[in-house]
Amino acid sequence: MRNEELGKGEVRFTLHTPHYFMELALEQAELALCMDEAPVGCVITQNDKVIASGYNRRETDQNALAHAELAAIRAACEVTGFWRLADCELYVTLEPCPMCAGAIIGSRIRRVVFGAFDPKSGAFGSVVNLNDFPFNHRPEVTGGVLADRSGAMLSAFFAELRKRQKLP
Repeated sequence: MRNEELGKGEVRFTLHTPHYFMELALEQAELALCMDEAPVGCVITQNDKVIASGYNRRETDQNALAHAELAAIRAACEVTGFWRLADCELYVTLEPCPMCAGAIIGSRIRRVVFGAFDPKSGAFGSVVNLNDFPFNHRPEVTGGVLADRSGAMLSAFFAELRKRQKLP
C-alpha cells in the first residue's frame, strides 16, 4: 500500500509501509520512556504483520543485553518456533549497535529499517557497517525513517537525564 497525500505536507500512513511500522516502533520507545529507559523501540514483521516487539530495559533489568532488538528477536523466535527469521523485517527507532546487528545477522532477518542514525555505536553505517564484512548473511538496510521523531525523543531523554544528574 502507499501513503496518501493530505495536503500541507501531511501524510496519512497506511498499513504495510515502513513509516507505519516505524510508528509502532516509536510506540514501543514510548513504553521504554515511561520506565525511565532510553527510548528505543522495535517491532518485527512477517508477511506485513507484527509478530513481535520490544523496547529497552537495560536499567530496569540491570542487564547489558536488554536492548529492544534482542527482546523483539527473542519474541519472534518464540512466535515462529524457529531461530531463522529470514522472512521477517525489523523496524527499530535507533540504528542497531554491534551486538544487535550481530543478532540480526545471526537470525537471518531479511530487512532492517531504522530511525535515527547512531554516531556513537551504529553498526549499519554510522561507526561501522557490518554488512561490509563477509558474514554469511547481509540484511537489506534502510536508515533515517522518521529519524527526526526518533532522534528528538532520544535527545530529550538524554538532556533530561543530564539535567537530573547535575542535581544534588
